[in-house]
Formats: sequence, C-alpha cells, structure tokens
Amino acid sequence: MMKTAQVSGEKIIIKEVEDLKLQGRKGAIVKVLGCGLCGSDIVKFKHGIVNDGTVLGHEIVAVIEEINSETQFKIGEKIVSSHHIPCFECTFCKHGNYSMCEHFKKTNILPGGFSEKVYLSEEHLKYVAHKVPNSMKDEEISFYEPLGCCIRAIKRCNLQKDDNVLIVGLGSIGLIMAEAIQAMGYNVCACDILEERIKLAQEKGINSFNSINLESFDKIIREKTDGFGVDAVFMTSGADKAIDVALKVIKMGGKILVFSSTPNNFGYANNEIYYKELVVMGSYSPSPKDLKDSYDMLVEKKVDVKNLTTLYDLDRIQEAFEDTIKNRIFKAYIKIS
Repeated sequence: MMKTAQVSGEKIIIKEVEDLKLQGRKGAIVKVLGCGLCGSDIVKFKHGIVNDGTVLGHEIVAVIEEINSETQFKIGEKIVSSHHIPCFECTFCKHGNYSMCEHFKKTNILPGGFSEKVYLSEEHLKYVAHKVPNSMKDEEISFYEPLGCCIRAIKRCNLQKDDNVLIVGLGSIGLIMAEAIQAMGYNVCACDILEERIKLAQEKGINSFNSINLESFDKIIREKTDGFGVDAVFMTSGADKAIDVALKVIKMGGKILVFSSTPNNFGYANNEIYYKELVVMGSYSPSPKDLKDSYDMLVEKKVDVKNLTTLYDLDRIQEAFEDTIKNRIFKAYIKIS
C-alpha cells in the first residue's frame, strides 16, 4: 500500500491505495521525494474544480524504483519531471502552441504528485524528465516546471533588447519570472502590495515597488521610462486590480502578457486596448524545449530559488494548503519520501 493526498470536499485527506507496479508497461514507477504546491493546485482545490478522490500535484522530484524504458534512465537515479507531453503532430504543435494540444491536456503523472509513488510514461521519460545533479536541493529543482512556464511566457512576448518590463504580482511565479527576465538581459522591475514580497524580491536583486497607490506608482514608472511607460507588462497576479496597474503604466503600442487566471473572469478594457494599440496575449504551459531551458537555468544558478520554500511532511499537506491560501508562506514544498 502507499499513501496519497486526496481532495475530499473542503479538505485534503491522506488515504492509502494499492501500491503501483509497472505490470509490463513502458515507463517507470518512481518514488516521489517531494512535490511543490502550485497555484493551479490551490485554484482547483479552493474553487471545487476537481472531484473528490483527485490527487493533485505535478512539480515532482523522484527516484526511479522500477523501469522498462528505451531511455538512458536507471533504477536509483533521482529525476525531475513535468506532467504534460505534446503529440508534436497536431495543428497546435506544428504552430508551436504545444499547450493547446489535446494529447498535452490529457497526459499526466498518475495518480498525481502528492503520492508516495507515481507512474511516468515512456513519453515522460523521453521528453520532460531530467536527472537531478547532486548540487541541487530537491526543493530547488522542483521549480523546474514553474520556471518552464515563465520561460514560455517570456519567449511568447518576443522582447527587444532595450525593452522595459514590469511584473505585476510577486508571488513565487512573479519572482522567478522577474529573475528569468533579468537573467536574459532585459530591464525588469516588479510591483506588489505586500511589503514582505517586495522586500524578498529586492533581496534577490529585483527592483521592486509597492503599487497600492496607483498614481504614485505610475509616477515612478514614468520617471524611469522617460515618461513613456513600460514596453511589456507580465500579469502574474490573479487579483482583479492587476489589469488596472497594467493599463496605467503600459506604453502605447506595448504588450500585456496574462499569466494568471482570475476568480471572477472579468471583462477587458476594450477602449484602452484599442486606442493605445496594445497587444494582449496569454501564456499557459511550457514545451519540452522550455523545460530544458528551465532545467539549465536552475542547474547553472542563473535563477536564484534558494530559501523560497517552506517544507511540510505529507501528513501536514492540509496545513500547507491553508498557509498558502492565507499568504502565510511564499511557496510550499511537500516532502513525501
């Protein structure tokens, strides 16, 4: 038997299920060492999007326990893996929109990352899994998939050399987005309304400000951009007012990248987009190439993710969810094995 953390109404409960075995399948059974708690896990749990019995989690670090594969992975190796894989053949894949691929949406790690063991298919091993070097802590390499999402967004925005970029929202995604943009050589600053997040970003070398007073914040941005505003805004906050910040400080002809869902699914400011000739785009999930770029950036320490996580044992996963929802912590990592 093995432990899993399952959704049960408004709770996450620990439940034992049958142990996983390959039983002749291609792929691997891996022992999950730990799994990061993603914002999408919070949304699915908080808003009742998934059914009872669902095992959430996908930001896994694991050790191969059983394998039947044509890849080079071996039993006992520590790996990091993402959860979705594109087909590479459909119209979406051929146009580089891998996260729109139906195969991408259907594939997953089973039963889910908050489990003592999961099954990874041969496709996972071939396209989205990498060996973890000894130099990396588990909770640090677990940023592999979230950072991959950020890299995908940055590529979609097609930034130019001297562009000024603003990150709206300094949660874990906003911070590593800012770090990645800075590591790629672009001018970046960030804003939030929580002072502790602003302070952390500044400690990581990101020029950060409080945007609670929008007029004052706009003045700061105008002073830094010769009065024009920023060339691109990355909305990494799902707060309703994030779009107000973006539209206030964006340069005419600029780009707004939406990187977060919003609880109320509110409308958009048509006239502002029209008269300023703004480009508005979304970015959702990474391709295998984006994930490889993420892996390289983490291993090469180009993005600093040290001391960003709070560790919880699997039996305390309910507490991890509650602490995350109430902004008591920055990012939760669930230690499982």
